[in-house]
Amino acid sequence: MNTISIKSGKWAAIVSLSAFAVWIICFAAIAFLNPPFTWTNLTDYIVYTSTYNQAFKFVAQLAMLLFAPAFVVLLHGIEDRAEEGKKFMSRIALSFAIMFAISVSMHYFVQISSVRLSISRGQTSGLEQFIQANPYSGLAGINLVGWTLFFSLSCLFLAPVFSGGGLNRVIRYALLANAVFCLLGGFGYIMDYVILVGICLNLGMGGAMGTAVVGLLIYFNRLKRDKG
Repeated sequence: MNTISIKSGKWAAIVSLSAFAVWIICFAAIAFLNPPFTWTNLTDYIVYTSTYNQAFKFVAQLAMLLFAPAFVVLLHGIEDRAEEGKKFMSRIALSFAIMFAISVSMHYFVQISSVRLSISRGQTSGLEQFIQANPYSGLAGINLVGWTLFFSLSCLFLAPVFSGGGLNRVIRYALLANAVFCLLGGFGYIMDYVILVGICLNLGMGGAMGTAVVGLLIYFNRLKRDKG
């Protein structure tokens, strides 16, 4: 394993962890400062966004936009470190990570650019299919397939790369837990179980993936120390 991949993996873990921390803080701030919004129609959504501050929402979306490519870099570092017999699994995990990153990056970039600018300029015709707050929009579906299918499969195939006990066990179980939470969230979205989606993709994924990324940061720090 070369020094560049160790450094890249470490910094990708730092960016990923920071992005998740920012997302959690913003999520809590939104829940505390703004009343909950349930999608009804575009007019009600525009009134809501013009009435309540949307800064935390955009910061959270930007954080997830950074997390997605950082996760891909992180998996490249892991793939470089994986034992020869486990590189096949790590490559599959990396492939799904790329699919995840494309799906969610497309979604969040549209939210902080096209959707925001369209609303501010009053150009709202057909915008319902691009708004994240509308759970039935086409772009929301693209976002959810990224988080619930591609992200879960990436973590599912990545978990066996970390065999053994100690830190590897923590990372492995956290990745497996995240895969389960994401898959359950996807099931909840398809079946329109809003509570299940909220629990799995906010609390479940936040806790499991936060644990995994902390473990991976420690993992790459140890590699850097051992490399000297």
